[in-house]
Amino acid sequence: MMNSAVLALTQSSEKSPESNHKGVYRYWRIRIMYSMMVGYAAFYLVRQNFTMAIPSIQSELGYSKTQIGAIITVAALVYGLGKGISGLLSDRSNARYFMAFGLLMSSVMNLFMGMSSSLTFLMILWTLNSGFQSMGWPPCARLLTHWFSPREIATKWALWNTSQQIGGGLILVLAPLLIEACGWRSIFYVPGLMGLGLSLFLFNRLRDTPQSLGLPPIEQHQGLTQSSDEEERHLTLKQILFDKVIKNKLVWYVCFANFFLYIVRMAVFNWAPTFLREFKGSSLHVAGWQAAAFDFAGMFGGIVAGYLSDRIFRGHRGQVGAIFMVLLCLCVILLWKSPLEWVWLHFVGMMAIGFLVSGPQILVGVAATDFASKKAAGAASGLTGTFGYLGTAITGIGIGSIVDYYGWDYAFLLVAVSALMSAFFFALTWNQRAKVLEEIHEE
Repeated sequence: MMNSAVLALTQSSEKSPESNHKGVYRYWRIRIMYSMMVGYAAFYLVRQNFTMAIPSIQSELGYSKTQIGAIITVAALVYGLGKGISGLLSDRSNARYFMAFGLLMSSVMNLFMGMSSSLTFLMILWTLNSGFQSMGWPPCARLLTHWFSPREIATKWALWNTSQQIGGGLILVLAPLLIEACGWRSIFYVPGLMGLGLSLFLFNRLRDTPQSLGLPPIEQHQGLTQSSDEEERHLTLKQILFDKVIKNKLVWYVCFANFFLYIVRMAVFNWAPTFLREFKGSSLHVAGWQAAAFDFAGMFGGIVAGYLSDRIFRGHRGQVGAIFMVLLCLCVILLWKSPLEWVWLHFVGMMAIGFLVSGPQILVGVAATDFASKKAAGAASGLTGTFGYLGTAITGIGIGSIVDYYGWDYAFLLVAVSALMSAFFFALTWNQRAKVLEEIHEE
């Protein structure tokens, strides 16, 4: 009844005074936000489970780190390419259908993963899973930029971004219990079934842009003006893609910052449970909780970075990103060199890395849409995502081979240097921010 009443009011609201939009807008902004958060957390349930399965797959099926790393690399390349393609498609698609379908198919791939033992089939299925996983981020970028204005978007993006840590942290804690009780295959079956149900939830809850519900654009609703809006309405997809994204050097700086950022993030994401068990002597349960600390701390890091970039640094995303990445380099070294018996310091190191990597991660997406256009939000964030997962590809077979042949020390050296390189590219955008924020300042 309540939903019907709100929908009816929404559909007729374009004929009402602007003030009548406030209640309807508030309802839909809350609904869109929590739906995206639940949905994207579900994507991580059927994505980060593989990292926890690695030690058991190696033990039971006898595959080396290089072979497992090859799965991670191929899947990462497909995910990165898929993110770029999905970004282009999502800018011209209904986010409700796009995101729900991606989660549905990713869940199906997980169910088949639980039935497989062959390295070839594991690689094919996880690669297909990564392709469908790439349909999660771009529609969220589209929804965020259409429902939240540039002066608040970093904070809101950070709030949404906590869904990654919620979903990832949940599976890291549950996985050891499932593995011990039912074997490693259960950590594909259980999340897969959960994902199927949550894909229906997404289909029921999500809607597309405010205009699709008869509401005004977010800038108009909040009393903001942007001189480029009228011009962009008449641009073709090709013009938006090339003029706002491909020819934009600021977007490319953010892409390279994300490339090195993801070497750091995904090296920890994919290899932390194995590293903590082999190099630091942690048990499976302790390694799971230590890896979960990375995700849970990331929730706060993203929110802090978003707030700082919106309120303190006045929309200068590159300044916050550069500072966080320098501090991140120091924390990587702390975890790397911490004594084996100092388990508490391993927790602190993982938490600090999670806190510091999450902030720049969300600022990459925000900065890309700031420097491009909300009409190219999916394409811009998709391109940065493609570069991010080129970095991820290095952490797959690259880290696996480095550890197999040279040990963990050389792997951590790569991660520390990558953090500094990311800081450098963020710094190249130090004085840049969204055009609409410059216009507000000028007024």
